[in-house]
Amino acid sequence: MHPTHYYIWYRIGGDPAKARAAVNALMQDVALHAGVIGRLMLRRDDPTTWMEIYENVVDTALFDSVLADATVRSGIAASAGEGRRIERFADAP
Repeated sequence: MHPTHYYIWYRIGGDPAKARAAVNALMQDVALHAGVIGRLMLRRDDPTTWMEIYENVVDTALFDSVLADATVRSGIAASAGEGRRIERFADAP
């Protein structure tokens, strides 16, 4: 089975510093409990569109559970004005 790569994008609303603190907390939580280190990117032509990337996830059931819990604990949903969209990809064989 190929690892799964998660791409989670959303537009932030409100205070970017507060949103960044929430994302940092979320990513630390995910790294601690799932062992997957994420990274944050900003859309070049719209810095209010953010994307979290988590690559090479092997245990997707564990990761999905950890991500859901970390999302709630971090409070990022309050900053993601248009909601978080989660997309999952695998490498082509």
